[in-house]
Amino acid sequence: MPEEYNYDLVVVGGGPAGSSAAFAAAKNGIKVALIEKENSIAETVRTSGVTWIESIKEFGIPDDCYNPIKNFSFVSPNNEVTIKDSIATAAVLDVRKTYRWLAHEAEGEGADIFLKISINEVIKNENNDIIGVSGTGPNGKITFNSKIVIDATGFTSTISKAMGFVTQWKRFGAGAEYEATVENADPDTWWLMVGQEYTPAGYAWIFPLGNNIVRIGVGVGKPESDVDPTQRLKEIIDKQLGPIKKLGKITPIEFHYGLIPNDGLSRKTVFNNLILVGDSAGQANPLVLEGIRYAIKFGRVAGKVASDAIKNKKTDKDALYPYEEEWRNAIESKINSAGKVQDRWIGLSDKEWDKELDIINELKTDEFLDFIKADFGLSNMLKLAMNHPKLAVRQLFNLVKGK
Repeated sequence: MPEEYNYDLVVVGGGPAGSSAAFAAAKNGIKVALIEKENSIAETVRTSGVTWIESIKEFGIPDDCYNPIKNFSFVSPNNEVTIKDSIATAAVLDVRKTYRWLAHEAEGEGADIFLKISINEVIKNENNDIIGVSGTGPNGKITFNSKIVIDATGFTSTISKAMGFVTQWKRFGAGAEYEATVENADPDTWWLMVGQEYTPAGYAWIFPLGNNIVRIGVGVGKPESDVDPTQRLKEIIDKQLGPIKKLGKITPIEFHYGLIPNDGLSRKTVFNNLILVGDSAGQANPLVLEGIRYAIKFGRVAGKVASDAIKNKKTDKDALYPYEEEWRNAIESKINSAGKVQDRWIGLSDKEWDKELDIINELKTDEFLDFIKADFGLSNMLKLAMNHPKLAVRQLFNLVKGK
């Protein structure tokens, strides 16, 4: 017997963007369904979980959901630099615990969570606007009718593709990592490893979670390189390259694999009755390909805008545009500037990477953090480009501002 439900808002995808949208919308007093295809929220981990303490505090993420990071170490084939801070400014999330906390917050505001539901069709009205979704669940066919749908399906952009609004991302990052126990881990320090021996068109990493647990991974830019990140990860662990040899015995706990869009902010994110958020919208920092903070922040914005539109009984793209306007004003220029730096990095040889690390080493801690977070504010970038004592640093920031 087919199941059918009626909701004000349907959010497809139980990741950080979807749960955050469901939370904000339910808190604003409308009837919300949050739909996840897996058996549980975050059953599969697809990200290394890097984010920033500032964002964690903004969102109220509990202390037991992350490991704080004070120090940032970079390794190229013939160079190594470490930038240290007295306080923790970055963090590595317990991804599963964080995502489940976000979903629990949404549920606490009244959102209904549906698990094991694979959405594969959209429902349209006579104007070809979306008015619901359908798929299969444990009991067979299931349908959700709604006034607005939020596509939080991540890289696959399932709903937007089914509507014919988007095609597959052309440029993206593919990442493979092991979460593992190791003999020696510095819980305060993350490592980024660059250069051809680690990975072309990307970087490798060691991100500590505390208790001698780390995530060791490799990211590869596509289509710039055809290297398989899973194979390259195995190779650099087997060879004990760079800081990996300092870890001692490595005992894998689980394997993670994920894809993240890297096409810049190339998509429209609002249509009649439809909003795209998180990886579906391409909201990611291209420098270290992290987007969890954007997913949560703009997921909440999407949920608020959608619920206001539903209350006002006007759900067309113009009514939903304040969402796109807000996120573009917040990050578009910063992501575009970060993309220029990424384009530079992708083309560097190993010798040039050695020199690039010297440039990074000249940055003060706050300068470095603004840089790696892609927080390219016009005033501080111009100041650095004009006044920094090192010519190479000035040239880098002139590149960022396109001067």
